[in-house]
Amino acid sequence: MMSGMEPDGPLSDAEAEQLRQLLKRYLSHELDQWETWKSETPFGPAYVVLSRALPDAALPEHFLDL
Repeated sequence: MMSGMEPDGPLSDAEAEQLRQLLKRYLSHELDQWETWKSETPFGPAYVVLSRALPDAALPEHFLDL
């Protein structure tokens, strides 16, 4: 991958595993109460919310373990 360029296509298995590991580390050491991110995609914007609180009307079993 060239610096500053985004690769095309879905994540490889290794990239998905690295994302999972880094996200777990971020949640353990960086996340205070919440974080909100927005990213432009070919299908329009995507919104990400990371929170220590369970969303309204959600149950813990609705979520996949990292």
